[in-house]
Amino acid sequence: MARPYEPPQYATDCALVPTVFGVPVECVVHVESHWRKALPAEEQMSAHSTAVEETRYLRQLPFGRDGAPPLGAIVAHGDPRDPDFGAMLDEQFTVSSKVRGVRLVATRHPDPKVRSGGDRDNILSSSRFLDGFAELAGRDLVFEAAVYSHQLYDVVVLAREYPDTTIVLDHFGMPAGVFGPIGTRTGATAAARADIYRLWRERMTTLASYRNVVVKLSGLAMPILGYGHERWGNIGGQSTLGEMIGPFVDHVVTHFGSDRIMFGSNFPIDRPNAAIDVLVGALVDRVSQWGDEALRRILRDTAVRVYRLDEPVSEI
Repeated sequence: MARPYEPPQYATDCALVPTVFGVPVECVVHVESHWRKALPAEEQMSAHSTAVEETRYLRQLPFGRDGAPPLGAIVAHGDPRDPDFGAMLDEQFTVSSKVRGVRLVATRHPDPKVRSGGDRDNILSSSRFLDGFAELAGRDLVFEAAVYSHQLYDVVVLAREYPDTTIVLDHFGMPAGVFGPIGTRTGATAAARADIYRLWRERMTTLASYRNVVVKLSGLAMPILGYGHERWGNIGGQSTLGEMIGPFVDHVVTHFGSDRIMFGSNFPIDRPNAAIDVLVGALVDRVSQWGDEALRRILRDTAVRVYRLDEPVSEI
């Protein structure tokens, strides 16, 4: 996590996917990664400038060279509550035509030892956020929501207020602690984990009724789910991962349909627990029951549609 993770590293990690599954990785979508430009301690960079500088940084990386996939789209950082949010979006477009959307990590958890990414509760349903969101909606951009499962009703409010804007739910709603204890008390007992799963199911069922919401099956091996704390290998392999994520995948496919689901590697965050081919393999094992067309949509076609990846990918 403390080292650069760029196209050469990703190319190495995903090299087995074509070998194991017989299909190439056509291109990648970069989702904002809390990138920060190295600056002297006395200099500060605004959130606006940081978001744009990350896109400039991406332009000089060797996508599409030496075995690395080309860059198909960029999901930049952005906060609709910022007064210059619209100006930031316009500046992004001048830097790269590959900008397709914005993500804001709004995660907040009542357990003080579970990491929060948002600066306050109920960000996505706040009036300030909803007012600023019009700048994104008017530019036909995608919004990616990163929340914990107990916050999913905030995504419901956003989806209801902006029914014509595509909202991508990251990490299938992030049911933190559902597989094991995290923080000080989250998921500490079997009953607590069952309750996390039950509430996740209820909220996801409600969210599925909003047709502008797409679920990203990413973060399948994220430590925050409660897999363990070893530096490498807290899951045990493809079959074990498939068994653990199976009920979640089944519920999402049943309620959203494969045309509103896409795969995401979430690398390098998931890397300590599962290689990319293990993630893809576990997902293929579970989704195969719905047929090849469902697999194609989840692994390719939904992302192509949502991020408009059928446009030329040579220019970033």
